[in-house]
Amino acid sequence: MDTAVERAIEFIREHYGEPLALARIAESALLSRFYFTRLFKEETGLTPGRFLAAVRIHEAKRLIEQTSMSITAVSCAVGYNSLGSFTNYFTASVGVSPGRFRRLVRDGGAGLPVPEPVPWQGRGTIGGTVGLPAGHGNARVFLGAFATPVVQHPCVASAVFDVPSGRPSCYSLKDVPEGNWHLLAVAVSDGLGPDRAACRTPLVGGHGVLPVTVTADGVTSAAVRLRPSRPTDTPVLLALPELVPPATFVPPPGCPSTTPRQGADDQRQAAGHLRLVSAAPVP
Repeated sequence: MDTAVERAIEFIREHYGEPLALARIAESALLSRFYFTRLFKEETGLTPGRFLAAVRIHEAKRLIEQTSMSITAVSCAVGYNSLGSFTNYFTASVGVSPGRFRRLVRDGGAGLPVPEPVPWQGRGTIGGTVGLPAGHGNARVFLGAFATPVVQHPCVASAVFDVPSGRPSCYSLKDVPEGNWHLLAVAVSDGLGPDRAACRTPLVGGHGVLPVTVTADGVTSAAVRLRPSRPTDTPVLLALPELVPPATFVPPPGCPSTTPRQGADDQRQAAGHLRLVSAAPVP
């Protein structure tokens, strides 16, 4: 990532609770507003303002989960002057209201919001393999299809599955509406050694910076790569279940999701129903 963008993201994370105009963020990167905005979006997929909003909601989630601050106090602490605006934006991004998010956390962890219905009728499948970075133990992975390169509400299709240490594992994401979707993943992996739980690592990733194309009744093949999270990553906003890696793992047989569906006459459908997408690691 460009060092100017990294400086700007560090500045945003340090000053998210303050009024931040674009000019001030661009100044932290030592660039003009126009060039900075274009460079920032090229590097992150988001505008500086959208990235700032994501950081604010992510910090609000942390405060709601880890402190006893009132929702009004949390709203002010992350830079909102209006409780109503904060509540609306939080709910739209996380999938639940601030108050419900606190109740979910208090009662044993946030649950995954149900995917919202979309107007498209055609549905397809995304399938392939997901791999962990070297030196990590078993992982529990959330994988979802999103309209933007941010793990936020709404998610049009999702799955939670386990991946073993040391080799890629198959996944299948079914009933994905036809269209172009960003394939994004969040995971927690155990460490290696006798005390694996003491060295758990958050991981992020996906198929790459470009969306994948899903066609009705087709199968899109896409490899998913995971890596340790970085301070420059866009925050995860969607309310997710607790991702606890499995102590042991039994791999499922084969990768049936990458095989074209069977027709009524037990013959394979035409190869056109299988859309292959080149595997590209997350930068």
